[in-house]
Amino acid sequence: MILASVACGKKGPPLPPLVRLPAPPDVQANRRGSTVELAVVVPGANADGSRPANISRVDIYAITGPVAISDADLLKHGTRVASLPVKAPRNPDEVAEPDEPVEEVEAPIGNGLDQGTATTVRDELSSAALVPADVGTPKRTAAVQADGPLLGASGLGPVRMYAGVGVNTKGKQGRISRRAAVSLQPAPPPPSSPTITFDDKAITVVWAPAGAPLPASPGNEPEVPVLESRTIGPMRPALVYNVYDTTSGALLTPMPVAEPRFTDSRIEWGAERCYGVRAVDPSNGLFVESEAREARCVKLVDRFPPAAPKDLKAVSTEGVISLIWDASPESDLAGYVILRGRAPADQLDALVTAPVLETSYNDMVQPGTRYVYAVQAVDKAGNASPPSNRVEETAR
Repeated sequence: MILASVACGKKGPPLPPLVRLPAPPDVQANRRGSTVELAVVVPGANADGSRPANISRVDIYAITGPVAISDADLLKHGTRVASLPVKAPRNPDEVAEPDEPVEEVEAPIGNGLDQGTATTVRDELSSAALVPADVGTPKRTAAVQADGPLLGASGLGPVRMYAGVGVNTKGKQGRISRRAAVSLQPAPPPPSSPTITFDDKAITVVWAPAGAPLPASPGNEPEVPVLESRTIGPMRPALVYNVYDTTSGALLTPMPVAEPRFTDSRIEWGAERCYGVRAVDPSNGLFVESEAREARCVKLVDRFPPAAPKDLKAVSTEGVISLIWDASPESDLAGYVILRGRAPADQLDALVTAPVLETSYNDMVQPGTRYVYAVQAVDKAGNASPPSNRVEETAR
């Protein structure tokens, strides 16, 4: 008799349910006067790369103190300056893995921010925000955002740090974001409100540098000679400037400019352009912007005539004088006006009631009469160029 032996498998302990945590948000900070503007990007994925993120809100924390403060102390002793609701998945376990299309998964629902969207948070620097937090001796040095300055340099002065953390639908926090830091040193004085001029190619914005002395005039001369000053110790970097479109709030200078001048090529006739300028102190790599004085605006009205047409020529045939000239390069050209007079003629009159689009014209004339011709270019705003060169011809 043959006996069959069957091995029995042994089950292991049950695995705990997978808890998905959101990836950290992206936080960047810029200080403008007494306000810190935080650009926050909401996570759109979990820490393991699956989507959508299991997230219900993003909390933003701030703390004033030494840079060598732990993440745990930042969250424990920092101030929550904002809590941003985020649209959450109905079922956090239904996700698309990193290599799968997210369209096959139900979209997050709710009244909060869309996942992956960017928003702005503002933190007003009150007197309480300037007081360093008492967290005891820091245990380790924390990392700051990779694209920001290194915060371990001496002479940095007071610093306020910001970080964000996503919170899932069960109230559990994900990893803290990289930190964004701003200096709390006094903001520089603002520059003057700008002066704006424009031509048909660009807008020029000019301002007086921050802290520029008033020009000497009768009544404000010093009563006694003023000795030239000399700085002792390390010199602070020169101020630079950021220019803003105050209508949209867009920063127009990707990097601060050193000269008190900015050229904007966004010419659009009929549009209004408004500009504000802030001084920037770049000390220690943590840029601090000044407050802005009153913005200045200008309406772009086309009062600039096109260039005169060039190289006008005339050819006579039987009963006709044919004109030809070079095309004008203006992008807003409406056409050309033909001018004629009997030779010798000081005054030429228009031959056409509306500008012609071609760069040639046939004038039916009486044979034996000598005529003088010129051509003007006209743009869409009605501006007429100076006359072209004059030509004379007699019809056969």
